[in-house]
Formats: sequence, structure tokens, C-alpha cells
Amino acid sequence: MSSIPLEQTQPSASVTDWIAVFAGALGALMATLDISITNSALPQIQGEIGATGTEGTWISTGYLLSEIVMIPLAAWLSRLLGLRNFLLWCALLFIAFSVMCGVSSSLTQMIIGRVGQGFAGGAMIPTAQMIIRTRLPRRQLPLGMSIFGVIVILGPVMGPVLGGWLTENVSWNWCFFLNLPVGIGLIALLLSGLPKEKPHWEGFMEADWLGIIGLSVGLSCLTVVLEEGQRDNWFDSTLIIWLTVAMVAGFILLSISQFTAKKPVIRLSLLRNPRFVSVLVIIFVLGMGLYCVLYLLPQFLSGIVGYNAQQSGMVLLVSGIPSLMLMPVLPRMLRSVDTRLLVITGIGFFALSCFLDISMTTQSTGDDFFWSQLLRGAGQIMAMMPLNQASMAAVNDDEVADAAGLYNMMRNLGGSVGLALLGIFIDRQRKLHDDIIRESVTANSPLAESRISASTSQFFSHSGDMVHAKMQAMGQLANEISQQALVMTYSESFFVLGVALVCCIPLALLLRTPRLTHK
Repeated sequence: MSSIPLEQTQPSASVTDWIAVFAGALGALMATLDISITNSALPQIQGEIGATGTEGTWISTGYLLSEIVMIPLAAWLSRLLGLRNFLLWCALLFIAFSVMCGVSSSLTQMIIGRVGQGFAGGAMIPTAQMIIRTRLPRRQLPLGMSIFGVIVILGPVMGPVLGGWLTENVSWNWCFFLNLPVGIGLIALLLSGLPKEKPHWEGFMEADWLGIIGLSVGLSCLTVVLEEGQRDNWFDSTLIIWLTVAMVAGFILLSISQFTAKKPVIRLSLLRNPRFVSVLVIIFVLGMGLYCVLYLLPQFLSGIVGYNAQQSGMVLLVSGIPSLMLMPVLPRMLRSVDTRLLVITGIGFFALSCFLDISMTTQSTGDDFFWSQLLRGAGQIMAMMPLNQASMAAVNDDEVADAAGLYNMMRNLGGSVGLALLGIFIDRQRKLHDDIIRESVTANSPLAESRISASTSQFFSHSGDMVHAKMQAMGQLANEISQQALVMTYSESFFVLGVALVCCIPLALLLRTPRLTHK
């Protein structure tokens, strides 16, 4: 039977459909933006609420932890409550917890607010993808997925920029209060664009509670272990050991529920689909690359170059330029160019951008990252946009909600795993390079002796104390050695990220190009 073009069998999306799509997109933007908007403001927030540097990391970790747990649960909750009811409650809770964060005066209050934000925000990411898939005809899916893809990429990139600007020019509190007017606009769009649905409370008693408990415990413990393991020397810490035991127990419960529940909370059976698994592996590595670069560049720019939060954010924002420039043409490219070719090209650009950054030095500035950031932005948008579509094309219509949850969970989980591995790599490589440089720069080295003598003379001319001047010179040399070791480590980190991305290219050959015709 000959295929009938979908354009002839499905009408274009209505105004109401597009309102629903933009509502989902706005919710996803709020959620992805708040992942990183506090990064630039952390020093000020910690000072206001009396938190140490280690304690302050929970302001970011708390959000990420609860978001990762909620993302795969969103499909079940949307079926239970009805999509509109579910998203309205999420929007209201997101606003409430954002205000709670903005008025926080203690670390406990801030962490509770961030965890609540993560739960509410985590639901908005996969549901946005689900709305696009269910409300748009297939020939308009590329446009809808383009909107979603741009948001997922620009959200984490814009977060540090916006957070830095608000912190420098207004107040860190507005990193959270900003969600109030945006959230009100989101509620108006949800009421206009999504139909009323009755909750299916009978599904509450029949729910896969074994799977829900296992998923929540497993993912939350995994996230904490990854975030805190390096700081606590991993299994030297009793807490990390018990969290690992709880994590394994949680995932065992989740596995058992796949065989005992009538409707598992998350369909792990999708992992038998090789095309879908290839998408998950690629997005996992891309998530690692995205979040690791968002960590590495600000660290280099603030620690080596001396940029403030706003200046670092502007360097990061360069990677958003290709997303905006490609936005008008990407939907057409997604319809006419093979998905595998787009993904391979995108991954190649992303990898190449990492390799361009392996030659950084202590004299590098933000301008030196301009071309690599442009290439990185183009690579991310060209890889992630078709992957969004390929993830939906790889599953049946009744599996879309579960597939969206797994897809978005893997992207964020990739970021968590990547940051944990990056922390280990940086600590070990920095110590290695520091030791090697110190061994080569001895007191008998003519270069070291000349450098110390010159610095001593300079410090002596200011202080008049030769002993103190020599100590200052030795301290300056030690700092320079440490800085050189750190720069070498950052360069190697970019190299490893580039290699990891290149290794994903063969998996792109398994991707399925969406068809715009009926069978």
C-alpha cells in the first residue's frame, strides 16, 4: 500500500496547540535556567545565609538531585493527575519554592526551597517534549523540537549570565524572584492551551509503589554519592558507603517492579530497543560535555584570568549565538537531512571545539575562547536537536511519555556523572603536574634561581626586609607552579571530553530518521 503524505491527512496545529507548546517550552526554560542561575551568585548567597563553601554546594546539588528523581516520575504523575492539573500544580509550587529561596535566611531554608524547586521544575522538562509530540502533526514536529532543543541548550548557558548580572547589578535574591512573573505567565498559557482533565485517583492505589520507592531512593542516593564522593574521599566515608548500599537496594527494587507491576512507573523495557539506547548513550555523553564545559570555563576564567561572574557569563553566552542563528533553518534541515549526518556533524563540531581549547595558557583570556565557543554552540544544537526527534521516532506513540522521561533523565545524569568524574580527574592530574613541575624547578636550577632573585629584589625594594622578601618570592613561585599545573589539567580535561565525544560517533549510525508519512 502506497504511503500518503502526512500533509494531506493531518491539519496544521491550531493556535491552542501552539499555546500549549509555548507553555511547555516556557516551563522547560524556567527549569533548565534554574539549574545554573545560582552558580554565579553562590559566594554572595553563602555569605548571606552563613554557609561554608562545602555547605553551599548543596544549593546546586539539592536542585539537581530532586530534578533527576522527578523527571522519570513525570509521565506517571501526568497520567494520574491529568497533564494540565499536574503542570499547574508544578508551576504554583515552583513559584512558591522560588520565593522561599529568595527570602531564605538560613542554609536549611535555602536547601528545602531548592529541593522543592527541583521537584517542580523536573516535571516541566519531559512534559514539554511530550506536549510537542502529542499536540503537533508530524510535519511540524521539527519546528517544535527545535524550540525545545534551543531551550535545553540555552537554559544552562544563560543561567550564569543572568545570575551574574542580577548579582552584580541588583541582588542575588532576584535570581529566584524572577520566577514569579515568569511563573504567572506560564500559568496563563497552561490555562489557555491545555484542556481540562479529570484526575484518575484510582491509579494512585494501583501505582507501582515498589518502583517509585526504588527509583527515588536509587537516583537520589546516586546523585549524592557522585556529588559528595570526591569531597569525602569516597569509600573512606561511612556516609558514602551507606548511601551506595541504599542506591543498589533502590535499583534492585526498581528492577523487581518491572516484573511484578502491571504498569511499571518507568518502562525499562525500552532499553531493549537498540535505537533508543543509542540515543540515550549519546545524550548521556553530550550531557557530560555540556555540564563539564559549563564548569571548566568559568573556573578557568575566574581562577586564572580573574574575570567576575558577569564577565565569565558573557564568554559562555557566545555558544548561544549559533543556536539563535540556526533556529530558523533547523526545522527544514531536520526534515530534509539525514538525522545520522546531522548528529555526527554536531558531535564532530563539539569534539573539535574541545580540542581547540587544549592549548590554553596562563596568558589566555576570554577572547581566546571565541571560536571554540561558536563551534561548540553549533555542535550542541546540531547534535541535540535531531537527537530530540530521534528519541521520539525510536518508540511507539504510547511510549512517548516514558521515553521522554528516560531521555531527559539521562542528559542530566550524564551531567552529574561527568562532573563527579571531572572532579576526580582534576584533583589527581593537578597534583601530578604540580609534583612534576616542583621536581624540575629546584633551588639549583639556574632559571629558578634567577626568577627568585629578581622577585626578591622587587619585594625588597617595597618592604626593606630581605627575609620577608625572599619568603614572598618563594610563595609567588609556588603559586605560579600551582597555576601552571591547573592550566595543564584543564587542557587535558578538554582533551578527554573531546575523545569521549568522538567515541559516540559510531552510535549515531544506529539512529532512526523520523518518517513523515503513514504506513
